[in-house]
Amino acid sequence: MELKSINPKNNHLISSWDIHNTNDVYKIVEKANKAYLKWKDTKLSFRINCLDEIASLLRERSKEYGTIMADEMGKPLNQGIAEIEKCAWLCDYYKENAGNFLNPRNIDTENHKSLITFQPIGLILGVMPWNFPFWQVFRFAIPSLTVGNGAVLKHASNVQGCANAIEKCFLDAGFFENIFRNLQIPGNHVKSVIENKYISAITLTGSTPAGKSVAKTAGDCLKKTVLELGGSDPYVIFDDADIENAVDACVAGRILNTGQSCIAAKRLIVTKVNANEFTEKLKNKLSLKIMGDPLDDVDIGPMVSLAARDEVHDQVRRSISVGATLNLGGEIPEGEGAFYPLTMLSNVRPGMPAFDEEIFGPVFTVIVAEDEDNAIELANKSEFGLGSAIFTKDLEKGEKIAKTELQSGACFVNDFVKSDPRLPFGGIKMSGYGRELSYYGMLEFANIKTIVVKS
Repeated sequence: MELKSINPKNNHLISSWDIHNTNDVYKIVEKANKAYLKWKDTKLSFRINCLDEIASLLRERSKEYGTIMADEMGKPLNQGIAEIEKCAWLCDYYKENAGNFLNPRNIDTENHKSLITFQPIGLILGVMPWNFPFWQVFRFAIPSLTVGNGAVLKHASNVQGCANAIEKCFLDAGFFENIFRNLQIPGNHVKSVIENKYISAITLTGSTPAGKSVAKTAGDCLKKTVLELGGSDPYVIFDDADIENAVDACVAGRILNTGQSCIAAKRLIVTKVNANEFTEKLKNKLSLKIMGDPLDDVDIGPMVSLAARDEVHDQVRRSISVGATLNLGGEIPEGEGAFYPLTMLSNVRPGMPAFDEEIFGPVFTVIVAEDEDNAIELANKSEFGLGSAIFTKDLEKGEKIAKTELQSGACFVNDFVKSDPRLPFGGIKMSGYGRELSYYGMLEFANIKTIVVKS
């Protein structure tokens, strides 16, 4: 058996890789554990120096790595380069803050000394998706390695070029040999890796069914998990919103990565006061965007595969069949490749695939609410809870609703949802649990250890 990368622009085979068999996997994980036993005892200053080196390499190789992404999963080159720059920023952030984050905390008690320390726990298995093939990996690996853990990657089968480039980048930056390793295995081999005695915890970014499966196996082994799963992010446009800004944010929040993002703007809920203006301006903006070869200066490239494209098209057609209105796109273009045009649906309501399901592609769904209370109700009418956004000129109202009303792991006021190394990232409900990034993400895979010294 082999893992294959197929270029979604033309459906041509890029490369194939032999699958690591059970014995191969065991040896790789065993070597990673031996590296961890040495790595955990290095000084934090050494690990921080490695962060500095890898940030420099990422910036030097940004176009090279962006091109690999464009070829393997269709990301426009300019977006791929931006993804690598964001990975470098992540490294900068932990380089500057890890010392403070990992400093012992003294606690005032009646004892001679009481303190909290933060210690590594072992090897972290990252089960990562194809849609942000560098960023997703770096955002689990960098904080984990900086704490002193080791990292083992099971990347998506179609982006093994990215996975092996990442492994080489860590090695070139001075990280210990085997402290970061890529496993060339399909998804149905993950269970045995989770059960490996050297694996201490698992982080997964992917679908809700995949998260449930990993959580079940990890739970049987009493191993911690962090899960970042699907999303159907609502963007709520209130009566007093700046419509031009709201449209721009919705487009930016949906068009990125050809709509293939868990935190994309998926359900655009506008109060009826602004429905006509919002719909017309959105359609006009979308009509100016360019679809094409991801190596050119385009807004969207192909979707990741023909199967993914066909699934999105099926969701669009099923929504139209039960009453949604097609305003733009919605037809599979002629020619080779997994291209799907920017598509806009209006008159979307609960009970339609465009409302109830996560559409993982470049589809804009407009939902009209009777009033602001109804808009909030519709926003929360989802099994997902990853991100959300509110658009209003009343910043105090927006902040209050963001804090207390919308059911999500993050809520942005007057902007589209995005991840940021400085801010914790994760969801609630069927979007998963645990947090990545920031101080909180660094401590997810640390042993928060209490030390008491009595005189």
